Amino acid sequence: MLSEFIDKSRSIEELEGDRWPEPPRDSTTLVRGVHDLRRRAIKDLDVEGLRRLIAQDVGLHWLLPVALDFLRETAPKEAAGGWYDDDLLSAALTRKESVWRNAPELARHLDDTVRMLTDLSPYIQREVDQFRAALSDVL
Repeated sequence: MLSEFIDKSRSIEELEGDRWPEPPRDSTTLVRGVHDLRRRAIKDLDVEGLRRLIAQDVGLHWLLPVALDFLRETAPKEAAGGWYDDDLLSAALTRKESVWRNAPELARHLDDTVRMLTDLSPYIQREVDQFRAALSDVL
């Protein structure tokens, strides 16, 4: 497991050692939500919470391994039933190229997981193709 070294009883805020101030009162729901999710223990984040934080590039060092473990665990079941547009998969695939170049083992793990899937939607397949094209030299 990629995330076995991560203390999931701690929050991103604790792991980073960086407490964000309260968001301004006129902040969007997204901003308030991200602030709240950063304060939750990783083990208490659901798939949507993981997706939201990853899509906002928050806590990637800790959350990408957790998300990739989840995707790997669920891939065989999803492949057996036909794959669907998965927001967590999309959030992972669309991180900046530099994120994956700094963690090539995670990029290869994600690519291997995607290879287990069947019936990718055109939307997800496009993201997979872009991910692979950008990182072809490390995959």
